[in-house]
Amino acid sequence: MVAALELYLDRDATRRIRVLWDALEAEGVQSMRSLLEQRHRPHLSLAVAPSFDPEQVAAALHGTVVAAPLRLDFQHAGQFVGRVLWLGPTPTPELLAHHRLVHDRLAAAGINLVEHYQPGRWVPHCTLSMRVPNALMAAAVRRCLEVLPLAATVVGAALTDHARGIAHPLP
Repeated sequence: MVAALELYLDRDATRRIRVLWDALEAEGVQSMRSLLEQRHRPHLSLAVAPSFDPEQVAAALHGTVVAAPLRLDFQHAGQFVGRVLWLGPTPTPELLAHHRLVHDRLAAAGINLVEHYQPGRWVPHCTLSMRVPNALMAAAVRRCLEVLPLAATVVGAALTDHARGIAHPLP
């Protein structure tokens, strides 16, 4: 499993994405709600690694407001290889600069980050389902389009490893 540095969304956006998770489940698509004993909450991952040492991450990010109150405007649904379904915010200069700041601080501390989350390769997204059956993809995308556009504000952040039950809030 992997560990992630997650940005959490405001109450209304979180509620709307959870309603979407329920709608996907009603279509027969396993959503993030039902994975790992319902430990997931709607989020964007800024950084992912095979594992994180919370003390090392805290030291690397000292003085950084990870939960910067960024405005996110989700405008599209997308799919990664492996049938991963997600909602994507417009990658604003502010979001990309914040991502680079956090990534650079972690990398400078020697933290080994997953390549797909590095600046220039990162696709900002909120995962909805990890494996949509091919026959259900069209219905799942239609459900996504029902909630778009979706405005959100980042209101919190945490260092997580859901498989190990770890969630460390970050400033």
